[in-house]
Amino acid sequence: MLQKKICMVGVYGTGKTCLVQRYVHSIFSARYLSTVGVKIDRKEIALDGQSVMLLLWDLEGRDDHHDVNTSYLRGAHGLIYVVDGTRRETYDQIFEIRDIVTAALGPIPSAVAINKTDLTAEWKLTPADEAAVETHGLHRVRTSAKTGEGVEAMFQWLARSAVGGNGAAQ
Repeated sequence: MLQKKICMVGVYGTGKTCLVQRYVHSIFSARYLSTVGVKIDRKEIALDGQSVMLLLWDLEGRDDHHDVNTSYLRGAHGLIYVVDGTRRETYDQIFEIRDIVTAALGPIPSAVAINKTDLTAEWKLTPADEAAVETHGLHRVRTSAKTGEGVEAMFQWLARSAVGGNGAAQ
């Protein structure tokens, strides 16, 4: 069985943990628990008739006191940068985070989850902001950990990219 390490990175409170929980356990909790360090989940999937074990590394969010811990990224086969669509600053920081990660790892398949689409009344991103993600060579998916929108598609895209190398690199 193939094993592929996928890392979730971004600013604190964007929904990284909730996206993993929705994908792995099909659950959502509105209770906020900040990740300290890293939390690792596993999910076995079938991909083109092959079993693949995804090792999902949910890294603590970047804030004023903590930057991305690049030692957790070693050996990653794919990355998901998570943006909170209701907090503009999380979008603004994602490209800084990408620069840190690229310097540490080089180019690997990557996606940006523009999360919290269930809160469109509070949305702070424009369609141009969202489209700009792809001009930076990143795959873009609108997601909601609460409703499940886009979650399966995002992880499937990244798993396929990590296994076959068909995805956009950073």
